[in-house]
Amino acid sequence: MKSLSDKALERLRENAGIPDFTATRYSLRERVARGGMGVVYLAEDEKLARRVALKVLAAPHHDGELARRLIREAQVLARLEHPGIVPVHDVGTLADGRVYYAMKFVEGRRLDKHIESVGSIPDRLRLFLRICDAVAFAHARGVLHRDLKPSNIMVGPFGEVLVMDWGLAKILPAPINDEVAESDPNTTTASSLAKKVENDATPIVAVTGHGTVMGTPGYMSPEQARGESGRVTERSDIFSLGALLQFLLAADSPGADAHSPRFHRSLAAIHQKATAQEPEHRYTRVTQLAADVSRYLDGLPVTARKETLVDKTARFYRRYRIAMFLIAAYLLMRIALLLFTRH
Repeated sequence: MKSLSDKALERLRENAGIPDFTATRYSLRERVARGGMGVVYLAEDEKLARRVALKVLAAPHHDGELARRLIREAQVLARLEHPGIVPVHDVGTLADGRVYYAMKFVEGRRLDKHIESVGSIPDRLRLFLRICDAVAFAHARGVLHRDLKPSNIMVGPFGEVLVMDWGLAKILPAPINDEVAESDPNTTTASSLAKKVENDATPIVAVTGHGTVMGTPGYMSPEQARGESGRVTERSDIFSLGALLQFLLAADSPGADAHSPRFHRSLAAIHQKATAQEPEHRYTRVTQLAADVSRYLDGLPVTARKETLVDKTARFYRRYRIAMFLIAAYLLMRIALLLFTRH
């Protein structure tokens, strides 16, 4: 009897696990990604004639906890209606008991790939501001991401920036923004969903005596790394955004970081404040971090750093150097004309 090759066996295993969507409005096209909890497929919504992404539990035999986690992830995304967050279209259960949800199929590249085509620091900072905008919106709705990193950011073909993978999201017991709470009374109704959940692409490591480490090394805050879930707040996401800022500044310079000479001291100060070891030393809100980056882009002083006279002079020159050059050129021309006429 002829034995099957490893490649053939792997193909059989994959086909055996393909979910049956024949009783739904969706027809599967191809597998896009796979993680510990679920598989993402590209599918066709036959009723609306559009492509969607389907996230399905990895296997039909599972406990109820995995199903609850997947539904919870869909509920978190459904409450975050923002251009920078992938919308959820549908949720359901297959005949074999597997839970799935349908969402927008995102075309584009991950941030860690897209950044290779973005040369200038100002353009990278504008990308960062769009990430901040989506995260700030989620915080205002009482949701923390807890796993912000380059591979969880997608940039579409028209420049759209999307914050992906909310599988580790934490629902806060009360809204961060009181004004949002008044306008949207449903912001506190999901506090019962604030249990920790696994991300299908990020390993979770138990920590004795503290809790569960949830996040990605290099991007998660120190309190997350220690498993101190009670101390995880919006400032924990701000730490991750600070790490993202460093990645954007140093992406094309191996070994460089936000404190390298090629980066301005104001950016280094912003990064240092965002990634402070103690949460109370970081920015209080994402909007404050974004405002400092915007000030830098506009040639204004940032709150993260106290300027010296030399700094103020240098900033004034950077902001008005074109006008100063034109004025200097005009004065030199006038002097040259005066000298010429005298002769």
